[in-house]
Amino acid sequence: THAILNAKKVAFKDLGLVIIDEEQRFGVKQKEKIRSRAAGVDVLCLSATPIPRTLHMSLAGARDMSLITTPIADRLPVQTYVIEDDDRLLVNAIKREIKRGGQVFFIYNRVETIDVMHERLANLLPEARIQTAHGQMTEALLEQIMLDFYEGDVDVLLATSIIENGLDAPNANTIIIYDADHFGLAQLYQMRGRVGRSSTLAFAYFVYRPNKILTETAEKRLQTMKEFAELGAGFKIAMKDLSIRGAGNLLGHEQHGNISSVGFNMYCQMLEEATRMFKLKQGKDSAVETAPSEEPLIAIHIEAYIDSDYIADAGHKLEIYRRIADIRTDNEIDDLREELCDRFGQPGDNVTALLSVAKLKNKARRLGIKSIVEQKNSMDFTFTENNNLDPQRMADMKKTFGANVNLQPSRRMLSFKLTDHKNIGRFTERLLNYMAGV
Repeated sequence: THAILNAKKVAFKDLGLVIIDEEQRFGVKQKEKIRSRAAGVDVLCLSATPIPRTLHMSLAGARDMSLITTPIADRLPVQTYVIEDDDRLLVNAIKREIKRGGQVFFIYNRVETIDVMHERLANLLPEARIQTAHGQMTEALLEQIMLDFYEGDVDVLLATSIIENGLDAPNANTIIIYDADHFGLAQLYQMRGRVGRSSTLAFAYFVYRPNKILTETAEKRLQTMKEFAELGAGFKIAMKDLSIRGAGNLLGHEQHGNISSVGFNMYCQMLEEATRMFKLKQGKDSAVETAPSEEPLIAIHIEAYIDSDYIADAGHKLEIYRRIADIRTDNEIDDLREELCDRFGQPGDNVTALLSVAKLKNKARRLGIKSIVEQKNSMDFTFTENNNLDPQRMADMKKTFGANVNLQPSRRMLSFKLTDHKNIGRFTERLLNYMAGV
């Protein structure tokens, strides 16, 4: 990899595909250098835990994304514990693994004091065969230690985070990560992935110093690792990392961090709209619909919500509400309705009404309608300055609906007299369809 990155004379004869494995290990400049050598070819990035910037680019539509969530057959979730440093707990965890014929990874990421930790473990476990491995060792010595570990001649491998990637030791099924609060989520997930690589139940212990007050971020990371212990949880952990660290800078080199100048939500909205416009101009997505940046207000009296009988979990409710708020096309509504049927069953009237309101909002957005408000005796429409309404058709509304319509072009407003508030959703859709010429 680094030979390709650093060698200026490397030239490809007929390059068609570039695959970047463990994509989270590379910086933005490195990845851009790889792509510059592969201009115009397909690029496939692989990662169990993509960095926030990369993940957000996919979520925003700047990249396509596929998920592989099916675990390898016979694999079991790693039992995960967050514990305070305690000799008794460490000894019990290590002895239990050795007793069942397994091996242990003990991660201690400070080379200057790793020998002190080795002495401590040797005193606690005099019967255990303990070896130390870190990146400052000679290549030959490090290779010999790793071979001894693979061959089962070492019970406990005391190592730095060099074991994070690439190791496959099916007999090692306990990992203890010391000072776990110093690591990032992706690192913790990758290191936990060094165990549980067979059909044997594995254990992971994330250890922090006694009486230490953890930072809010560190506490969130450890809680995330404890919460998402199931197989294939890498994407969920990456999403949590995105929410903790922020999305990064799409046009710069920052891999994470909040967009302080405009705010995260506004940044996401601006990025999404820019991506849609780009796809529309490129002709890549016929379903893309342009939209004014101002969101229409729909205030009609209709029972539109997710009831607890349909989705009981508050987290899932919030997820669906957020996705409905982000909907921009009718195709997205159809896709979400199909997903809801698969996950929660056939939606009831309240949820169906919620999706119908989202559809009304799409129609209003396309027409350039600023708000639709149901009053006691009228339905009031206000329009944006750069709306997409046909002036002649609006003028013809007076002929079609007679005295029920009060059009005020100077105020960019239309009021429709209401005598019956039943089926207000369908009535609103009918008016919008008329304005659109449907």
